Amino acid sequence: MTAQWWCEHAWLGGDTVADGVLVSAEDGLITSVRTGVARPPSALRLNGVVLPGLANTHSHAFHRALRSHTQRGRGSFWTWRELMYAVAGRLDPGSYLRLARAVYAEMAMAGVTVVGEFHYLHHDHDGRPYADPNAMGLALVEAAADAGVRLTLLDTCYLTAGVDGAPLADGPQRRFGDGDGARWAERAEALARQVKEHPGVLVGAAAHSVRAVPPEHLGDVVEWAERHHAPLHVHSSEQTAEVEQCRAVHGRTPTALLRDAGALGPRTTAVHATHLTAEDVRELDRSATGVCFCPTTERDLGDGIGPAAELLAGRGGFSLGSDSHAVIDLLEEARAVELDERLARRERGVIPAARLLRSATVDGHRALGRPDGGELAPGMRADLVAVDRASVRTAGGGATVENVVFAASAADVTDVVVGGRTVVADRRHVTIEDPAGELASAIREVLEA
Repeated sequence: MTAQWWCEHAWLGGDTVADGVLVSAEDGLITSVRTGVARPPSALRLNGVVLPGLANTHSHAFHRALRSHTQRGRGSFWTWRELMYAVAGRLDPGSYLRLARAVYAEMAMAGVTVVGEFHYLHHDHDGRPYADPNAMGLALVEAAADAGVRLTLLDTCYLTAGVDGAPLADGPQRRFGDGDGARWAERAEALARQVKEHPGVLVGAAAHSVRAVPPEHLGDVVEWAERHHAPLHVHSSEQTAEVEQCRAVHGRTPTALLRDAGALGPRTTAVHATHLTAEDVRELDRSATGVCFCPTTERDLGDGIGPAAELLAGRGGFSLGSDSHAVIDLLEEARAVELDERLARRERGVIPAARLLRSATVDGHRALGRPDGGELAPGMRADLVAVDRASVRTAGGGATVENVVFAASAADVTDVVVGGRTVVADRRHVTIEDPAGELASAIREVLEA
């Protein structure tokens, strides 16, 4: 199927925002990009500044139910986690499908065309597998298809409750575990076979953290990812307590432990990477390991500010995620990286807007095992996101990368095309009539269960 879009303005990488850009596609792939042309009558017009699809590299869909429900009183990541466990204990494949479908619709309306779901809510309430051991993962596959976004399902190994190897606690934690790395790999293998008939779905691997996967089991996860040439993600150095515990038990940092297990490398993404030593940063650079920052979650939980500028100077990718979905807004995640740096350094202009936008697009796609996305260029996926440059937030800022990154928000996304198919038109999802109503209903179902 041939299609054309005429973009009033379009970001083509770097600082370049071109005018009058005609994007042509065949069967969902871009075949040509021409600038400075008049709109052909048959081309769909996209106003504002058009971007390639945004990649949400790190998502926990069920955490969306916690938004606004964890803001009263003080606490830390660890107290927030107890409330998260309560939600995790109530979901089943049906309610998970309804919640995730609405969450992914919210992402689509924010310009996200591919999401990396860090999925560890695997089993029934008592920890026993469902009749189909991948019932919960397949619910996510269906949810993403309904919402019109591509999915990299990062099936997550989660075996222990702490760095010291303590067993998973009774209750919701039991739902996460497969017993050992070999049994995790067996289930992940079955999932990879099950999704082969689902276009737009890729299965990757994840080790939840050094708290949850002992060194003797990390090898199973690493080997599975290598055999499948799949992305490998891991939470790493998110809290100071995690780093201190890892040092106490293993005599080294989480980064060093992952290195010794063979888990670092170009297909690996260390999520958060907040509390790194100088040697950790050098190790990530030497191995070309990518990182994923999730600034809105990291600030919501009070986790801290990671060394973004140092990591951006390395050889690995630098991507972005919305993680717990305190906010779903990849433009906010992008600008937060720079604004956090300004607070930490007390200086401005550390990271250019174009580099931040690359993190939300190209680097995110690559971190999710999708090198064919994130750019408006021939051979890339026909994913287009139109951002209003005349809203109350962006008016007067012009058709510039800086206006998109430092002024626009998810509310300014007007139209979204995924693989050549319109998913959002004039700020409305074309197949899900009432995403807000579905979110409210799904969250109410989970919280009142």
